[in-house]
Amino acid sequence: MTKEEKYALVDELAAKFGEYSFFYITDASGMTVAKINEFRRLCFNRGMEFKVYKNTLIRKALDRLSADTSAMDAALKGQSGILFSRESGSAPGKLLKDFYKSQNYGRGVEPKPVLKGAYIDSDVFVGANQLETLSTIKGKQELIGEIIGLLQSPAKNVIGALQSGGNKLAGILKTLSEKEEAAG
Repeated sequence: MTKEEKYALVDELAAKFGEYSFFYITDASGMTVAKINEFRRLCFNRGMEFKVYKNTLIRKALDRLSADTSAMDAALKGQSGILFSRESGSAPGKLLKDFYKSQNYGRGVEPKPVLKGAYIDSDVFVGANQLETLSTIKGKQELIGEIIGLLQSPAKNVIGALQSGGNKLAGILKTLSEKEEAAG
């Protein structure tokens, strides 16, 4: 690969990092070509992309991000593939877990591809032990929706109480005025 080709690849990868705010770095070494193709097909079916890159090129592209990605250096060892997702930060984690289940990985057998690190909205997660956390992490839109729901809930309760209380108060006033008219 020529120097110009490497620069072009770093430019392409940096653009992808800018386009996708969620990506996971994995190690697929030891997987057969058939298994890698099966994994790529699953990624494609879920709207994600998986591609293998050299660690030095990944590092150079990461350096172009505005966030501090120095913690990701621990993940840039051995063979590295990047799983890109536009959907959410948890989607690649869920995909990895589903792929592990479909491959019947059991005790003592290391699931492949192995999670080495993840970048989620400028946060860096390193290590396969982060997969459970990453697969349950909520995206910005989910969190905003929950916050709006929580903020609306007390207001709805107050309005409901006022409306039902207002109906009761109107009934009491009507009854009192009818009694006054009957007495008067």
